[in-house]
Amino acid sequence: MPRIFAYIIHRSGMFDDSGAELLAAAKRIDPTATPTAIIAGWGPNLDAACSSLQTSFPEIWKIANEALAYPNAEVVRHALVSILPAGSIVLVLHDHFGIDLAPGLSIKLNAAFVSDVLAIEGVEGNFLKVVRQELGGQVSTHARCDISTGAVINVRPGAFKPEPDVTAAGEVVDKSSSVGTLSAKRRYIETIVAEGGDVDITKHAVLVSIGRGIQEKDNVVIAEELAEALGAAVSCSRPVVDAKWMEKSRQVGSSGKTVKPKVYLACGISGAFQHLAGIKGSPFLIAINKNPKAPIFQIADVGIVDDILEFLPLLTEKVRELRGAAAK
Repeated sequence: MPRIFAYIIHRSGMFDDSGAELLAAAKRIDPTATPTAIIAGWGPNLDAACSSLQTSFPEIWKIANEALAYPNAEVVRHALVSILPAGSIVLVLHDHFGIDLAPGLSIKLNAAFVSDVLAIEGVEGNFLKVVRQELGGQVSTHARCDISTGAVINVRPGAFKPEPDVTAAGEVVDKSSSVGTLSAKRRYIETIVAEGGDVDITKHAVLVSIGRGIQEKDNVVIAEELAEALGAAVSCSRPVVDAKWMEKSRQVGSSGKTVKPKVYLACGISGAFQHLAGIKGSPFLIAINKNPKAPIFQIADVGIVDDILEFLPLLTEKVRELRGAAAK
């Protein structure tokens, strides 16, 4: 079995559940594997991130280089090519950075490449069997990936449930001296922080999130009434923001905010990876969608096939009824 690596993204020394998700994906490839985490950056935050990973991975490769002070897939690609053994399987999150990094990395490594993997069915000979989606998530494709010369795999955020930490103290191995001089044609300019809104959706334990299925702005009140009954906040997917039905600060996803609620109601949301990238912490996910083939159902804890315009008012009424009875 080829050696398995997971490239971990961190911000200011902190990382989200993606590291644990990549570890779970590695275990689906080989349950006996001891995957190695690779983490890159510069400054004291990098050491803090390595320490945090020690309870999850048995070994962590650290790449410290000033050129990696800001995320740059071109620079990271050069660094990884310098240290990865031939024939390695490399797991990378399927987010904006991972989509930028992985295809070129597979070419440099002369390895197979598979994007947006949401399930791994194991290894058969020299082939890794995976599941990904086509046509906007309407069709699931069962594919075989030839791993005889290695592979680079983009793993969909949220597709693999994080496993409990089992490692007592993973070893940190400094690989910085092996990468040589790093440079890139592109350069970091600045980070633009999104403006805050009237409600901080990252602070709420319960979110009622709406998507294109809400159909029009006047229907947003349906979700607001349910959120009020639950003591929750209303969030949304990108199409709702693009239509100017809700403000940008309410958007969940790779181009919006990252949230970590205990309960997440996905109402009329198909489940594109860009949206799922913003949901962390493995919340109890309830999906309500009138399309029974919506991708969101594949990761939901509870799936309800219904029109949200009809179902949400009934749910609101029931929640109010139960809360009224409990108050007596």
